[in-house]
Amino acid sequence: MAEGEVIYLAWNDMVGITRVRGVPAGEISRRMAYGLGWAVAGQALTPFEDIAPNPWGPMLEARQTPVPETEVRVDIWPDAAPLHFFMCDSKVSDGSNWECCTRGYMKKALAAFEAETGLQFMASFEHEFLLTGGGAGWCVPFSLEQVRINAQFVRDVTRALLAAKVGLETVEPEYGVLQYEISCAPAVGEAAGDRAIITREVIREAARRLGLRASFTPKPTPNAVGNGAHVHFSFRAKDGSNAAYDPKGPGEASLVAQHFIAGLVRHMPALCALMAPSPVSYLRLGPHHWSCGYNAFGIQNREASVRICPSPERDPARRSSAFNMEIRIPDGTASPYMVIGALVNAGLAGIREKLPLPRTLDKDPSELTDAERQKLNIVALPSSLAEALEVLDRDETVKSWMSPTFYQAYTAVKRTEIGMFADQSLEHMCERYHNAY
Repeated sequence: MAEGEVIYLAWNDMVGITRVRGVPAGEISRRMAYGLGWAVAGQALTPFEDIAPNPWGPMLEARQTPVPETEVRVDIWPDAAPLHFFMCDSKVSDGSNWECCTRGYMKKALAAFEAETGLQFMASFEHEFLLTGGGAGWCVPFSLEQVRINAQFVRDVTRALLAAKVGLETVEPEYGVLQYEISCAPAVGEAAGDRAIITREVIREAARRLGLRASFTPKPTPNAVGNGAHVHFSFRAKDGSNAAYDPKGPGEASLVAQHFIAGLVRHMPALCALMAPSPVSYLRLGPHHWSCGYNAFGIQNREASVRICPSPERDPARRSSAFNMEIRIPDGTASPYMVIGALVNAGLAGIREKLPLPRTLDKDPSELTDAERQKLNIVALPSSLAEALEVLDRDETVKSWMSPTFYQAYTAVKRTEIGMFADQSLEHMCERYHNAY
């Protein structure tokens, strides 16, 4: 360990912010069992300086307890201390996860999925972000210029993510001005959520070391290209095969995958409140943004909220292993833990009811007539966070995945965010979220 090294105990809260408490490196061994206390009212923090009305007040604490296998230590900067942290479970006195722990929310869903299907859930996030602060201006989207203009950042972030062992796969320019995307290999179970959070924090650190800022905000300005956090997912059988794949199924989806997709589509409007959970999210969601505006299903259709991504491989074994599905609603203001928990719960609801696969859509749903959408049971997704919360409140199934206290606290935080920007300009709102995320 480096002299003066601090190890951070980190947790990702309801607004997708990674909060921390730190201890000197020499103290970490005695903190592994019970971690550090944190006032549970901290779960009612917005992404800003405000705290929402909550059921706890000053009385209770959760123990932020390190999860050993999530340890990250990145030491590639000679002029800065290593980035060293553990992700934590928020636990109560009996050692179980606190009812409002976002990681616990994910763990509960994953455990139910494996217990009921015998399969393991696998997922990988696409991380879109914007770099600011370096003085570089506009350049051609998706170009070599766009990566070379920030070549030192690209090298540093690659080194850092390799050191963090997150399965780095791609580092590439995107459509927006100084927008980039980083993708990692899929991870199994809880590691999928941990990996998403770790990846974002390492990207931010690599930017900071160069005097830059990396922002994962859904919309940096009202008219700018948005940042998404699409999730690719599949299922692993006990023999290691891809249980989501069936070469004879529609779109090559297995029966369990078909039911899973149907559950997602059914609950998609309510899922928006958990996966696109900020007022600024709804400047990104909508037709013609390649994000989605309707609860449609398609194959390789980037205007569908859920799509199948067939493999380009011709070898049957490789084709099977690369097959996956994608949900396009999530953005960087959502906790990856809550995204995975809600995603798995919705899919599991479809499996339990054996819901049939929705009709495949091969065009932009916004180009259909109202009658055509009605025939296909395609409805518009919420156009604001307030509307999404109303839909969530009517979906008793989605609400049931949270304890009453969790639901009360979460919706209070989100309504506080709405109120903060009710009388503010879109430009002001975008700036605040750009700085927070």
